[in-house]
Amino acid sequence: APPAFEAQSPTAQGPKPQQGPLYSPGNEAATSRSRGCFPAPTCRHSGRRRLSSPPRVPDALGGLWATPAPTPADGSAPFSLQPFAEWCNLQPKDAAKMPESAWKLFFYTLSWSYGIYLLFFTDYTFFHDPPSVFYGWHKGMEVPTDIAVAYLLQCSFYGHSIYATAYMDTWRKDSVVMLLHHVVTLTLIAFSYAFRYHNVGILVLFLHDINDVQLEFTKLNVYFKHRGGVYHRLNDVISNIGCLTFSVSWFWFRLYWFPLKVLYATSHSSLQVVPNIPFYFFFNVLLFILTLMNIYWFLYIVQFVAKVLMGQMQEVNDVREYDVVDSKKTVGKKKNGLIKDKRL
Repeated sequence: APPAFEAQSPTAQGPKPQQGPLYSPGNEAATSRSRGCFPAPTCRHSGRRRLSSPPRVPDALGGLWATPAPTPADGSAPFSLQPFAEWCNLQPKDAAKMPESAWKLFFYTLSWSYGIYLLFFTDYTFFHDPPSVFYGWHKGMEVPTDIAVAYLLQCSFYGHSIYATAYMDTWRKDSVVMLLHHVVTLTLIAFSYAFRYHNVGILVLFLHDINDVQLEFTKLNVYFKHRGGVYHRLNDVISNIGCLTFSVSWFWFRLYWFPLKVLYATSHSSLQVVPNIPFYFFFNVLLFILTLMNIYWFLYIVQFVAKVLMGQMQEVNDVREYDVVDSKKTVGKKKNGLIKDKRL
């Protein structure tokens, strides 16, 4: 915490020293540094033009750590959506989680929409003909600008997500697996760009982003169905439909289409199109790790469906949506020999 300063009266402070002009040549560099711009000649406040360069994927990582990050102990939420959550009179825990889900919904919707454009409204045939991701492949080939833009966005997002999951977002039961997922994903994105497997990367991102759009949209409706101390049936119905479509799409996109289109192309078609393709085992091992994590999270979905069918869950909630601290508390009571967990 910043040190406390005692207020002094004008007489106790003494006469104020004379101050020079704010933007004199002598103090231009100091003024720029005080505004957080280094070096001063490149600062926009110094009146000089900043040179621009074409965007590159590695450059996106440079500004990730400039994001203001609240500490977990202060209970604040990222970005500027926390006041909106409080204005909606959400429950305290829901108000803390809502900004995180809203930001992720915005990004994944943007990313998946751009993926639709690339795969279905351009000349790329990666989705309908997965082996085509390796047609014409050679070392040092040029990356198309439209694919480079997608990589720039994804690399920046997942690089920031590693930090956000560890220090900003609510800590959950699967946060360790989530960190591993972000590391594997960022590794795949960075190395696939570097070794020109970007066509595969676009297909992988498209098959995964749709589930994140549905997940975050459903979670927002779960948070909003009990706002202002009043039950809102519309949000409850939307969250129920969202859970159903999310469960089906998770299996269809990540556990059916992903092995059918991506794993088949990278493990089988790649050797036929490009014999002795470099880093064959490295990329396939990472893709199979990603598949195992998709199966791991699908077990949560199966657990959720089982609780609904057995009547153990009266309303939609994320079965991993509670803090680790809360998980250590005894919050249940026995009924007919079974513990009814209030968190679920």
